[in-house]
Amino acid sequence: MRFLIVRTDIRAAADVDIVAAWAGGSRLRDETTTPEPRRQIVHAEDRDAALLLARALATVGAVKSGRQRVKVLPLDAPQPGWPGSPGDPGS
Repeated sequence: MRFLIVRTDIRAAADVDIVAAWAGGSRLRDETTTPEPRRQIVHAEDRDAALLLARALATVGAVKSGRQRVKVLPLDAPQPGWPGSPGDPGS
């Protein structure tokens, strides 16, 4: 399975926005409609390579200080037997 590793900026949220989202039962951030700005994108061919690249990107100072985050996103359908997939014995 192929993966996309993305380093993004974290959008700041005002306290009143957090309270309003919490009270209204809505989401503060919805990545499907307004994704965070991307800083760096890397592709990997398997999960181990993706996690290795994600760990490397996590050493960037802005990630360590909480201004950016690293996301690992699968690009293909999950393989049978992987956690959360239809063939997973735990699901």
